[in-house]
Amino acid sequence: MNGFDYFVIIAYLGAMLVFGLFLSKQSDEGDYFLGNKSIGWFPLALSTMATQLSAISFISAPAFVGLREGGGLKWLTFEFAVPLAMLLVMFVIMPPLYRSGVISIFDFLEQRIGRSTRFLISLSFQIVRAFGTGIMVYATGLIIEAVLGVPFLHSILAISIITILYSFLGGIRAVVYADAIQMVLIVLGLLVCLVSAISLIGGFETFWSSVDPARLQVVDWSYAGLVTDEFALLPMMFGGFVLYVSYYACDQTQAQRSLSAKSLGDIRKLLMANAFLRFPVTLLYCITGVAIGVIASNNSAFLALIPEDRPDYMMPLFILEYLPNGIIGLLLVAIMSAAMSTLSSAVNSLSAVTIEDLKSFGFHARDQRSELVLARLLALLWGGLILFFSLYSGDISATVIEAINKVGSALYGPVLGVFLIAILWKRRTVLSTNIGFLSGLCLNLYFWQFQPGLFWMWWNLIGLAVTLAVAMALSMVAGKMPLAGRAFVAQQDDVSRPYVLLMTAGLSLFAVAIILLSVSIERL
Repeated sequence: MNGFDYFVIIAYLGAMLVFGLFLSKQSDEGDYFLGNKSIGWFPLALSTMATQLSAISFISAPAFVGLREGGGLKWLTFEFAVPLAMLLVMFVIMPPLYRSGVISIFDFLEQRIGRSTRFLISLSFQIVRAFGTGIMVYATGLIIEAVLGVPFLHSILAISIITILYSFLGGIRAVVYADAIQMVLIVLGLLVCLVSAISLIGGFETFWSSVDPARLQVVDWSYAGLVTDEFALLPMMFGGFVLYVSYYACDQTQAQRSLSAKSLGDIRKLLMANAFLRFPVTLLYCITGVAIGVIASNNSAFLALIPEDRPDYMMPLFILEYLPNGIIGLLLVAIMSAAMSTLSSAVNSLSAVTIEDLKSFGFHARDQRSELVLARLLALLWGGLILFFSLYSGDISATVIEAINKVGSALYGPVLGVFLIAILWKRRTVLSTNIGFLSGLCLNLYFWQFQPGLFWMWWNLIGLAVTLAVAMALSMVAGKMPLAGRAFVAQQDDVSRPYVLLMTAGLSLFAVAIILLSVSIERL
């Protein structure tokens, strides 16, 4: 790196701070957290994707595909269930959430079940989201330290402080529009890396003939992830379906984007955009990883730079070793942008959940201005806590992207079960729902500690099934207990049956198409 690269990085960070200042005028809490539901569906869609396809994906997905032992294009199986998951999100979960008018999706649980359920799920979300975001910042800081020589503390402070400040100032609008810009930078950065890698190899034909065939295998039919902690089709399909439904509908960081939309129609548009755009971007991650993996396998000097136990260093080291100055700065900005998009989303969503929880306890600010000040102070508090967690995070899996998904998989199934009970199960009770949730969560934690052979993607489906089974069974036998929450009132959606059938057919065909395309890659 030279002075120009550092100038690019500093200029970008400064621009983000100015961006937050530019959007710093909000009228009240609803404006700060939901933008008064005036944000267009396309920037919301880009923001949702930027949060999901974060710095961890930019760094770690190519490493998994191109370098990790046992890796390869198996990562594409993460995308197989996304289109089908969007159907449940669009037509079952988001309509009642959006109509309820809540800022925090956990407020909806209090309305439909009870206060104790709301705090149980809210607390679980806040712990997991803060910890998971801390892991992301920690990993990004370690990699910047290793490849650039910037001290770890300085690197995470550079990422965190600017992000916290523009989130603090600009609220959800700053988060969404900054994420949209960052998503464009991520994709452009990946394209530059891919074109550069293939050019270094000697062209596409040379690249394709040099790839280890094992890296191109998408589906391994020889196991089901029940006795070996490896990627397999069944857990990725069934567990992935549950994971993505829960992530897009029952995780405040993503659901808050949908709640900020102008209408249910815009929610469907942003979710459809995610369903159709995620696979091409993930494929770009994967092919880039394969190409850089070929360079690593053919260049022992480059391979020696990458620690054997840290394949995540592959992408940043490739940027540093093979790309020209100026481009290095831009691509490191892309990595930092990806980290910032995830951090800003976490800070904004966690502060939204906390302020709504305080209201449920009976704490209310004197006026709208005081409420806005409190929202900003909570954003600062959560940003500081995530920064603290990032200083003390450790390793969980071979790559950081696996660690993040592993943490989420312990919680997502049980949380989805609670939301489905709140929406669809008329005989719900507070006690039965809480016991069902804790049963699903505790079983997943048991698997994590004592059944390492069970692939963690199964935890999503198991947690959902156990939560639903226990909660529904207990509510049926608890005949004398009062039913929870408000009475179930079915509301007519603003979509026709032909539209639902058309969307179902289209997304189902797209799911089949991406599976066939992925499987066919290894046969080319």
